[in-house]
Amino acid sequence: MSATNLATRSNETGATDRIEVLAFLSDEQSEAALRGGLGAMVEDLQVRRGAVAAAIRAMEREPTPKVLIVDVAGMEDPTPQLEALASVCEPDVRVLVVGDRDDLPLYRRLTHDLGVHEYIYKPLTRDHVARLFGPAIAGAVVERETSSRGGRVVSVLNARGGSGATTVAANLALEISSITRSHVALVDLHLRGGTIGLSLGVKPGSGLRIALEHPDRVDALFLERAAIPVGDRVRVIAAEEPMDAAPMASAESVKRLLELLRHRFNTIVVDLRSPPGGVEKAVLAQSRQVLVTFGPDVAGVRDALALKRLVLAQGAGAHPLLVLNRLGIPGGLTLPLVEEGLGGRPDCVLPWQPKQILRALNLGKPANAASPALKRALAPLVREVSGTATERRRGGGGLFGWLRRA
Repeated sequence: MSATNLATRSNETGATDRIEVLAFLSDEQSEAALRGGLGAMVEDLQVRRGAVAAAIRAMEREPTPKVLIVDVAGMEDPTPQLEALASVCEPDVRVLVVGDRDDLPLYRRLTHDLGVHEYIYKPLTRDHVARLFGPAIAGAVVERETSSRGGRVVSVLNARGGSGATTVAANLALEISSITRSHVALVDLHLRGGTIGLSLGVKPGSGLRIALEHPDRVDALFLERAAIPVGDRVRVIAAEEPMDAAPMASAESVKRLLELLRHRFNTIVVDLRSPPGGVEKAVLAQSRQVLVTFGPDVAGVRDALALKRLVLAQGAGAHPLLVLNRLGIPGGLTLPLVEEGLGGRPDCVLPWQPKQILRALNLGKPANAASPALKRALAPLVREVSGTATERRRGGGGLFGWLRRA
């Protein structure tokens, strides 16, 4: 039986049909030109009335199409709205823009700085649409090389066992998706004994093990089917292998996994084993941020600093963040003592909430929904990890450039 069939059996609800081309246009004349120019080459073309603001509202609720056409006519500077659109679209979307200005600086800003695939201005003609939008829709656009394309990877690992990395990873992923309306993958690399699935009330299949053991047999469709939906914009990719199993994974296979996930998700949150081995170090090398969770005790502070040094020593540019968990646990260090041991403040402090966290875990419910205090405490971390539009522009590929994939 093929890997794809196995994944389909493990989760038949993971795949989502995507519209081929979805357009938001503000006038009937432009719609007629678009339909006339693309009708012969696109089977699934949907046109809705509205501009880029309508596209943003729709993408907050619906699956992202393969190609998205938006109208920015009448806008002096469409950059802020296109930034907002990028944050709610899946990373592999191709964005085409329709405007009302024959303006070379605007064209360059959209296609070079923001990474929009093509821009044309009104009045649209069928020939114009077919010649300029047709190649982009057919995938004939020459891709610009950029080192920062695709979604960002965020790793989470314990300084010591039981420091709450899984709780942080799961609830961080949910909060990022809820607040930014972006698409998030939550990956549990604990192939034996992982608890991401348990904590969110889902049962993993065999997809992750197959992806790591047979990377040559895995493609984006396989991962889409293997991913388990948790809400409308979070997908869990996990395993639940027997304790006597011996899953085989390599640094190259996990790189392949992350590469595929970055095509489809804005953020990939990975729950890692600690101390990190070769596979985990490969993930750390691909990460934009690394969250190190530790408890308020001397050993936790020591190991958190050691892991921070390990991350920095890799020289891959990952930014380590120290997350103090369970502050206030009976017998634990006070915050001033933790700060003294660290030589500064932790980047995030989460409170000791045993009843709420354990109840949520046993019920298979997200802890952030049961604990307003946890939700509030995670807010600064969500802002830090999800980033801002300014940070995305500094990435070097443009908003849609860093999302773009061939």
